[in-house]
Amino acid sequence: MVPVAPRDEERHRQALTRLAVLRPHIEDDVPLTRAAAEAGVALRTAQRWLARYRRSGPAGLARSPRRDAGGHRSPPDLVALVEGMGLKKPRASAATIHRRIAAIAQAQGWRVPSYGTVHAILARLDPALVTLAQDGPAAFRDRYELIHRHRAAAPNALWQADHTLLDILIRDQDGMPVRPWLTTVIDDHSRAIAGYLVFVGAPCALNTCLALRHAIWRKADPAWPVCGIPDVLYVDHGSDFTSRHLDQVAASLRFRLVYSAVGRPQGRGKVERLFGTLNTELLPELPGHLVEGATTGPPTLSLAQLDLAVGAFIAGTYHARPHSEIGQAPLDAWRGGGFLPRLPDTLEDLDLLLVMFSAPRRVRRDGIHFQGLRYVAPTLAAYVGESVTLRYDPRDLSELRVFHRDVFLCRAVSEEHAGEVITLKDIAAARRAHCQSLRAAITERVARVADFLPRPAPSPTPPPARTRLRLYQDDVS
Repeated sequence: MVPVAPRDEERHRQALTRLAVLRPHIEDDVPLTRAAAEAGVALRTAQRWLARYRRSGPAGLARSPRRDAGGHRSPPDLVALVEGMGLKKPRASAATIHRRIAAIAQAQGWRVPSYGTVHAILARLDPALVTLAQDGPAAFRDRYELIHRHRAAAPNALWQADHTLLDILIRDQDGMPVRPWLTTVIDDHSRAIAGYLVFVGAPCALNTCLALRHAIWRKADPAWPVCGIPDVLYVDHGSDFTSRHLDQVAASLRFRLVYSAVGRPQGRGKVERLFGTLNTELLPELPGHLVEGATTGPPTLSLAQLDLAVGAFIAGTYHARPHSEIGQAPLDAWRGGGFLPRLPDTLEDLDLLLVMFSAPRRVRRDGIHFQGLRYVAPTLAAYVGESVTLRYDPRDLSELRVFHRDVFLCRAVSEEHAGEVITLKDIAAARRAHCQSLRAAITERVARVADFLPRPAPSPTPPPARTRLRLYQDDVS
């Protein structure tokens, strides 16, 4: 049977319905009167359908569209006026435009259009045209502009890095509920996760570098082989990504930093999709999940427990199942290239670049003073009074690496905390506790002194004011 090719789906369904009424008569020689009666269709209507079928085939059973379909029977000037008002800023409602058009039509001697006519004209405007006119080029670009979906040609050719605030509450070190952040580094070609970091507090350059450290170096889990130095790292314009430290890291490791266009999130769609996967598949299974600002249960996880859950989901679920965009598992796509990733010589070299921050200091007779701590090493005896550069890990201030004129000297340790790990947060907390204890001591001692000071004598109560009798000249005379 010749296929029906109507203009739209509604006409297609209409032709099939009428053909079903005529089929018993056409194929089985059932009288048309009987076929029409069984279908509940008037005989005259069935005869008209049959005539159309014999003349034009199945396509003749569809109702012909009106010649003025898609147009307007109103005057062209009136239609143009309505469309112009619909595109004019500020945006006006159809009712407002109808009232304005009615007044203009009366003044011009036109037939006043109904509200339905004005609404129909506005509804036929191209949505892209309305968006560009009312919301501007940025909104038009994000909704209607054609984009190019790029995929890197090989693993580690292009990595994307970004942050997101997770939809979950956890407990911090003080037991208070906090909302954690997640930084991920994703391989553009395979969609494999090269590295990640879960943390609390605002994103910073250190968090970005720690995520890159996890991405670049070999993982302890043999089931997670993704590693290496990328050729290009694609990031946004956040202050943590545009830091001078990250520029130095890129130059030292010989990869190129590429920044997305300001206000253009389309280029980071792959990493944004990963965030959506975690927020919809992993986090709903964990306590403290946030739904529209409210938790589904009390938060009980610590930062370390959430980190383990995210890592297990990536290695055990995300990497192993086929990705809908590339048609294979991310881990298989990363391995399929058959290449050897480019790696730093040692983890220590990588740490010096990524997580070691620098600060200038002068060596004193009793060592190096830094962040309220004192660091010593026998090698420093020959450099008293010399200026040195300290490289340190903000997560562990138990030791410093000392450089003199860019030459490594020694590792200086804090004798008070030898063998312990001290972070900047620990020092800040200790400073706050010390300040609070000092204030408490001041308050206590001031109160004690006040107990021994003579109390001021109470001021005497003034006698009640007496009303003086006023004398006037008439009274005196």
